Amino acid sequence: MDERNQPEDKSRTQQKREYRELKELGIQLVDLSKGQLQNLPVSEQTREALLAAKGMTRGALQRQIRHLASLLVEEDVTAVRDALAMTSQPHAHQVAALHEAERWRDRLLSDDKIQMTDLVERYPECDLSHLRQLVRNGKKERERNKPPKSARLLFRYLMKLSKPQNGD
Repeated sequence: MDERNQPEDKSRTQQKREYRELKELGIQLVDLSKGQLQNLPVSEQTREALLAAKGMTRGALQRQIRHLASLLVEEDVTAVRDALAMTSQPHAHQVAALHEAERWRDRLLSDDKIQMTDLVERYPECDLSHLRQLVRNGKKERERNKPPKSARLLFRYLMKLSKPQNGD
């Protein structure tokens, strides 16, 4: 059987497509900050090439990106893409914590008395007197159409309470 007809061989079109994808990945990686580059699962040679591309101008940058694409062939591209996705998006649990704190704040500032009990059950370590004061002041600010200073403080306090929950 001819070597070109083996199933693991890729067509020239497929090779070009993969090389183009690696160049696009290189462009995305060059846009990362130096701190984010340190966390990428790449070899030291690739990391140095990425850092070198930072100060380059148009023509030199294009050559460096082609060089990066050839280096990325040797890397675990899936792991690099996953790391890139994690740096470009906020973490899902952080967003969930923000939404949960907003819901708690809104429920506490409503006139539902049961919400305070539910919150204390959820976070037994909370300072109940401080929490009641923030809720009371937040309700007064809302009634008087004042800036929501206490509501913001309540939100920050609820975020602080939820921090240990993120580590679970």
